[in-house]
Amino acid sequence: MTSGEIYAEIQKKQSFLCVGLDPALEKIPNHLLKEQDPIFAFNKAIIDATIDQAVAYKPNLAFYEALGPGGWETLQKTLDYLPAEVFTIADAKRGDIGNTSTLYARAFFEKMNFDAITVAPYMGEDSVSPFLKFEGKWVILLALTSNRGSHDFQLIEDKEGTPLFASVLEKSKSWGTPQNTMYVVGATRGPAIQSVREIIPEHFLLVPGVGAQGGSLEEVARYGMNASCGLLVNSSRGIIYASSGRDFAEAAKKEAQSLQTSMEKLLNQYCG
Repeated sequence: MTSGEIYAEIQKKQSFLCVGLDPALEKIPNHLLKEQDPIFAFNKAIIDATIDQAVAYKPNLAFYEALGPGGWETLQKTLDYLPAEVFTIADAKRGDIGNTSTLYARAFFEKMNFDAITVAPYMGEDSVSPFLKFEGKWVILLALTSNRGSHDFQLIEDKEGTPLFASVLEKSKSWGTPQNTMYVVGATRGPAIQSVREIIPEHFLLVPGVGAQGGSLEEVARYGMNASCGLLVNSSRGIIYASSGRDFAEAAKKEAQSLQTSMEKLLNQYCG
């Protein structure tokens, strides 16, 4: 999927929403537990409820790996159920030496047919380049995350006052192009997103943290949107756990619709 195709879907739906499919057995509605595959039943209902608003879906691999072999089967069924026009992200946060990364890339791009995978860039170019060899696929590098521990390394400044995340952006932007590389930037970072944009003005940003984590959608758009939108804003818990009852899918749809309405206004304001 090209950046132009992603933007076309954004324009079509007037939305840059990515739905995080992070289901935990202990959190899904009780009535689904009698299903043969409760997690797939949950995912299917969430997808059906949000497909008109979402341009991307992002399963977090940990929620499936924790279930053992059956979890991988559920993940594949979920992928197979998603329409071809939506952008699929394996939130796997891989990153290893080159030959290992090659096998990770084959697993997620060839065997499972994800469009993109999240990758930690801190082992350097040779750990990332294997993922970039797959035509039409995307690498999403961790850049500036919103977790508390991000302060331990990402914001450390060198003697010139450049924070580590900025150095990572500067170095890694030459590894790929805006047609095969995106970056993860947390929504709670607010004005720091503007600093990211100054370094990578054309790349798409995958932005988690809106909703349950308290990030501001308006700030994300103000500081991060470019002429082609350039944003995929992820919401996981705020959508999929909007209700714990039998109305969970309807509640998810309402949350997705609310975000889409806000996103349409922001597209017209900053990208129109």
